[in-house]
Amino acid sequence: MTQPMTPSPPAAADQDHIHKERRAILLVLRWITYGVYALVIVIEVILSLGFILLLLGANPTSGFVEWWYRNLDRVMEPFRGIFTPIELGMTQGNEVQSIFETSVLFAMIFYAIVAVIVHALAQWLSRRLHRLDLDDRAYHERMAIEHQAYLDRASAERVAAATSVPPPPRNA
Repeated sequence: MTQPMTPSPPAAADQDHIHKERRAILLVLRWITYGVYALVIVIEVILSLGFILLLLGANPTSGFVEWWYRNLDRVMEPFRGIFTPIELGMTQGNEVQSIFETSVLFAMIFYAIVAVIVHALAQWLSRRLHRLDLDDRAYHERMAIEHQAYLDRASAERVAAATSVPPPPRNA
């Protein structure tokens, strides 16, 4: 007695790795983007406080102000000399020139635009990762349904084969 042919199970290709490489690349890019975004935010803070210190005529011999101006000089390097600073007059008490530094404002605007672009890139990468996760989940759900259907068919065929009665012999 021959057993009925049962179909083979769905191909169990290594689909756990279907998007792993692409996902790893996107994760690395997203973390790099977050790092750049954090750096741009720190630069914006340095520029903002530096602008306020210059505007209010902070005493440059103070340790904190001196340190802050050094940091400001580092991030302002590409923007130095774009605009002429506007001198507002001497501050009382410190006898320090109060300066409206338009180059710092320009740098703040530039870095804000960079921050917006980097933020948009981070959001796009996050959406791509989410879409890959959804695709993987849908694939695994489809595979589970196909596997269950295969098991159901195989079980039904085994039951049918076990309960089938052979046809009566023919008399010639």
